[in-house]
Amino acid sequence: MEVFSLPVYNLDGKEIDTLKLDSTVFDGTINHPSLYQAVCAFLANQRRGLASCKTRGEVSGGGRKPWRQKGTGRARVGSIRSPLWRHGGVIFGPHPRDFSFRLPEKIKRLALKSSLNAKVKENNFLVLDKFVIEKSKTKEAVGIFNRLKINAKTLLLLDKIDENIKRALRNISFLDFNLAYNTHAYEILAHKKIIITKLGLDQLVGRLKK
Repeated sequence: MEVFSLPVYNLDGKEIDTLKLDSTVFDGTINHPSLYQAVCAFLANQRRGLASCKTRGEVSGGGRKPWRQKGTGRARVGSIRSPLWRHGGVIFGPHPRDFSFRLPEKIKRLALKSSLNAKVKENNFLVLDKFVIEKSKTKEAVGIFNRLKINAKTLLLLDKIDENIKRALRNISFLDFNLAYNTHAYEILAHKKIIITKLGLDQLVGRLKK
């Protein structure tokens, strides 16, 4: 089994330590079927399913028979709201529905492990000693990412999020942030770079080892 070690950086962008990743989670394997299922489930669960068409019984008007059944030389018809007519009802149109479905916990964990391993193999996984912001200033947060040489679409995974961090990070266009414990496979795959704190990594590994 391959053992991965990653450098640990401080907020000045300097390497201060080396961290050996837990081999039960970071074993280098990427399970593509589980990733596919996790992404499909996430996207399906985001759908609101509100598309709706009216059937012939729901379209207004058409209560009276347009002309008598026989003797006119025209085709028989019972309503001007027939689906065959303009402004009529819709046959087999969409109706509100629930697209969501649940994945087994084993598949979700496997997908998350696979997404993390993929980022490590791509060298797009960066570990921070800690992430602390004294003032709720976006300029201070941007300075940290500049020193880390980060400018791609990035996900910052933290062990805790206080009000200062929220205010400092919320207006950075290339950055999303979340608690490491709450992340999921789609969120990992949707970002080019992953930055995680040491404590956040411990929480995430603990969750995946349950």
